[in-house]
Amino acid sequence: MDADKRPPLTLPKKGSLAAVVGISAAAMLLRLVPEEESGRTVAVQIEPDGKAQVIHISGRQYLTAYLDIAGVGTACDGITSFQGMPIRKGQVFDETQCAAMLERELVKHAEGVMRCTPFNTGTQPYQITAAVSFAYNVGVGSWCGSTAAKRFKAGDITGMCDWLLPWNKARVKGVLQPVTGLSKRRNRERQYCLTGTGPTFTPTTLNARLQAFR
Repeated sequence: MDADKRPPLTLPKKGSLAAVVGISAAAMLLRLVPEEESGRTVAVQIEPDGKAQVIHISGRQYLTAYLDIAGVGTACDGITSFQGMPIRKGQVFDETQCAAMLERELVKHAEGVMRCTPFNTGTQPYQITAAVSFAYNVGVGSWCGSTAAKRFKAGDITGMCDWLLPWNKARVKGVLQPVTGLSKRRNRERQYCLTGTGPTFTPTTLNARLQAFR
């Protein structure tokens, strides 16, 4: 086909998660974060223009806001604000609102991650997924100032992945200590991060590797 007869290339629309991190990483993040934050399974479809559809399959949906362990109003998949205001316990949302809020929050965190660590959206979707999932949990500032981010900038991908693991602690009765759930999450993020770095860390082995940390 002549170059001038090829169909125009469709790029993800500005403002979509796919436009920030690429279609592959966007699809992984929109599946991974609901699983990590709510323990639910979703199906994700992303059109070439970046429009994402998130379909609930199984697991609990937090459509009614609750107070998390720190007393913060939370709904959907770890969402704590709505239209610029803190979420209040008892607020009710529908699936469409939750999906839209999830993508907005992921865009916000992904933009911060990409500003301080310029990943290649074409060749590093798994590393992007790990970093944005991490930032969604601990904050963009924590990611950007982390040793993991510094190792990436130094070209040490394996080092970046390994330095996710120490971020497994929370304050329990005022004492900072390792938490089993966070330890497992960091290990799962590490498995995403390592994908593509060697013959045993391939996309086809990812699910099996994740099972060890369920």
